[in-house]
Amino acid sequence: MSGAGGRMRAQWLRGVRDSAFARWMRRAGGSVARLLFPTRCPVCDGIVADFSEKICAECAPKLRLVTAPYCMKCGKKLQEEGELCGDCRTKPHVYVRGRALYEYESVAASIYRLKYGERREYAAYFGEELAYYLGDFIRSVHPAAVIPIPLHKKRFRKRGYNQAALLARALGRELDIPVREDVLYRIKDTTPMKRLNPKERQNNLKKAFIMRQNDVKLETVIVVDDIYTTGSTIDEATRALQAGGVEKVYYVTLACGAGI
Repeated sequence: MSGAGGRMRAQWLRGVRDSAFARWMRRAGGSVARLLFPTRCPVCDGIVADFSEKICAECAPKLRLVTAPYCMKCGKKLQEEGELCGDCRTKPHVYVRGRALYEYESVAASIYRLKYGERREYAAYFGEELAYYLGDFIRSVHPAAVIPIPLHKKRFRKRGYNQAALLARALGRELDIPVREDVLYRIKDTTPMKRLNPKERQNNLKKAFIMRQNDVKLETVIVVDDIYTTGSTIDEATRALQAGGVEKVYYVTLACGAGI
């Protein structure tokens, strides 16, 4: 095909792609997909009636945001006056700072279904909410990348997906920040953290992660996870990232408990 012919064909294809009919087809295709695979509300797990939403209107207020005053280190809701929660006053952390979106109790059932109940679609809504409410904090640290806390390959094979990666992708998409899932790896198949006390959590996670490359020299990153409890997971991930050349590690999580 001649150069002129190729240009004419390219112009015709662009016209078809951008036509009103094509736009209608894309919208219709999305509606058909929603009919075949309806969105589940992350709170009640019912089908969301409004195709333009990802959560039931009456369910959204049930998710309690972590509002000020919160710990200036870990982001937990403070129960008393001061800049730091009791945990952060007594336990040093190696990450710079973190924030959480929701109080854990209000979103616990949703996190369970996201992790173990194949409700991957929740991540799109939660990623948007993380970007909306914590976007200013995230932008203020100028991260080079968003990095999800990884699963061990054995657990990944069993579950089929990593909920932290789903959240990270949705967040990165909303804020236009690169998501790097090829940087941090979990090399130790740790015991589930909910069964352990704080000291056991710390020992359980020692040398659990490794950073395998830093080819673009990531100086500042945002780590993403679903829950922040004692900070052991974020601290150990931070140590691995720092060993690989990352200078500053911040984090955001979907939920956290209250500070003491």
